[in-house]
Amino acid sequence: MLPFLNIICFVLHNALIVFNLVGWIWPRTRRLHLVTIGFTLCSWLGMGAWYGWGYCLCADWHFQIRRQLGIHGDESSYTQLLFNQIPGVTISRTFADVVTVGCLLMILIATATVWIRQWTGTNVPSKNTDTAGDNSPAASPE
Repeated sequence: MLPFLNIICFVLHNALIVFNLVGWIWPRTRRLHLVTIGFTLCSWLGMGAWYGWGYCLCADWHFQIRRQLGIHGDESSYTQLLFNQIPGVTISRTFADVVTVGCLLMILIATATVWIRQWTGTNVPSKNTDTAGDNSPAASPE
């Protein structure tokens, strides 16, 4: 059962990470993205106040399963685990933290930008910008 849980944790946690990275792009997924980013920030900052900044509940569960399986890697963060497992590169905890926080900041800026543009209506094209049909008053000879 534990090997199965290890795979499930790896797949679901990585799916969450990918969604947190790109979920802000599509208007249909933006609300769910706010929820997942909110939960991520609550874990990293809220629970992190007690367990250590950047604490991730998903990573903690996954590391517990890996320890029970006898898998003792040198990784102390999930970002380190990903670099070690996927491309096979060993990175320091400091570099992993920089990558993680850097990605979070980029996500937060992108998310804020798309939501602000949506609320202010600046991403909605104006009706006069459609030149494909040239049916605008300036284009019609009268």
